[in-house]
Amino acid sequence: MSDMYIRLIPTDLNWQPSPEAAGAAVAYVAGLFSGPGDAVEHVDYEFYDRITLIDAGENTSQITCPRCRSDISLDWLGDVVRENGGVSFEHLDMTVPCCGAVVGLDTLHYDWPVGFARFEVSAMNPTRAKYELDAQELADMASIVGHPVTQILAHY
Repeated sequence: MSDMYIRLIPTDLNWQPSPEAAGAAVAYVAGLFSGPGDAVEHVDYEFYDRITLIDAGENTSQITCPRCRSDISLDWLGDVVRENGGVSFEHLDMTVPCCGAVVGLDTLHYDWPVGFARFEVSAMNPTRAKYELDAQELADMASIVGHPVTQILAHY
């Protein structure tokens, strides 16, 4: 069985909220899926010591270079993660295989949004009529944690 996630991250990849704000964000997100017919399997937060890839799982099928606009194999990103020893990075600058340019992993173009962050709130298998968070809900979340956030929709 597959799992779906809504992963919420700050727009600044190094920014982290207070633990109290993180707890309040979890309660807020859980409440978004608590109406009649709504459900969420699990909502939690995670602080990361290093900048971490917040991927979209199977949703991502294409990566494009921002310099030469060529496609980059998903296998290349997998190799980068394996060579790095995981999804947390000291720096995001990598040499792309298409044109040899050094670019940040966060500047590559992904067909489904991915992100890089040191904090995330994730909702596992959320169900409601309106799956994604809307602009007002994202603004409310930003107010709770103290920084603008974006959402990554992931499928594993």
